[in-house]
Amino acid sequence: MSDASSKKFQDFLAKLRPMDDRILVEPAEEETATSFGLVLPDTASKEKPQKGKVVAVGPGKMSDEGKRMPMMVKPGDMILYTKYGPTEVKVEGKEIYFLQESDVLAIIQ
Repeated sequence: MSDASSKKFQDFLAKLRPMDDRILVEPAEEETATSFGLVLPDTASKEKPQKGKVVAVGPGKMSDEGKRMPMMVKPGDMILYTKYGPTEVKVEGKEIYFLQESDVLAIIQ
């Protein structure tokens, strides 16, 4: 991705604000080389990434009492999430994911 395209993509992400307990995630780039230095083609791995960086979070889910429940994740966190939970959106040729907080398995410290 060119610098201009990357800046346009980052500017677009900065304008997005997820709703309720939704989280906007930029998936982590997959490793394309083995520990021996062998470069793997794109077709070698069909699995979706399950790790990514939190770009934005919503205000939180409403409780039955009408109060906002605070989000456990924050922008900048690296997370592990369920394989089939995210909604995939393609922007400027790059994938971003929206998922609910319940789809987050762990925050990577």
